[in-house]
Amino acid sequence: MPHLMSQLLRAARSEGTAVAAVNFYSLESARGALLAASSVGRPVILAFGARYLKNLSLTQAAALARCCAEGLDVKWALHLDHCADLDVVRAAIDAGFDSVMYDGSTLPFEDNVRNTAQVVSWAAERGTDVEAELGAVKTGAHSAEDSGSVELYTDPAQAAEFVRRTGIDALAVSIGTVHGLYKGTPHIRLDILEAIRAAVDTPLVLHGASGTGRSLLQDTIRRGICKINVNTELSMAGTAAAKTLLDREPSAHLSSLSLAITDAFRDAAANYLNLAAMKP
Repeated sequence: MPHLMSQLLRAARSEGTAVAAVNFYSLESARGALLAASSVGRPVILAFGARYLKNLSLTQAAALARCCAEGLDVKWALHLDHCADLDVVRAAIDAGFDSVMYDGSTLPFEDNVRNTAQVVSWAAERGTDVEAELGAVKTGAHSAEDSGSVELYTDPAQAAEFVRRTGIDALAVSIGTVHGLYKGTPHIRLDILEAIRAAVDTPLVLHGASGTGRSLLQDTIRRGICKINVNTELSMAGTAAAKTLLDREPSAHLSSLSLAITDAFRDAAANYLNLAAMKP
């Protein structure tokens, strides 16, 4: 049975850990994420990005997640990731998503506040959690996100005002990570994160975990990050597994490809689930 995202995040914060949010867009990715969570005994957030609506509809994504979780002893939540379209956010709430992320980070502050507060109002009707973003996370190499080329660090004082005026359940912050892989050396502003944590009691979210590295990510968890989002590295693991199989067996059956991708996705996701749990 799925859980509210905020329940998982606050439980993680109380034990000094985080929850990994794993993007899914297919049977292989949904099943791989849940099998990873089952294998390491950690909760997982299944994050369905709005950009993958060409792969699955909202109702298909919700049904797929629930079917893949059947029979597994796993704590999980279904989350709509990075959506700037208010109609799609409302539809995800109606489709039974446990949480939604309205992303108004490219808008002027007041517009972001107004739209986010509207989403919180809709979500309250269904008991759905809401994540929002303040600041701007750049797009790196091999990213499937459309964040853009501009990075804007989250302002701690503005973050406190944003949380107070919107009533969100989780705040995604910009402290130097990128969507995708880094084109240079990661430079994470832990000082800014510490200031945000001091100003805001709401669980904090870090987008762009791929390529950041275990030590840096765990430094962010120690300073208040309760949720880490990962996508690119897991996608690359799945495509690499498919390529390896096809190089070895050019006429491999599609069913064999599906199993190989699932296994690779599971193993890569398990690494991040353990990392979020602060396991060595």
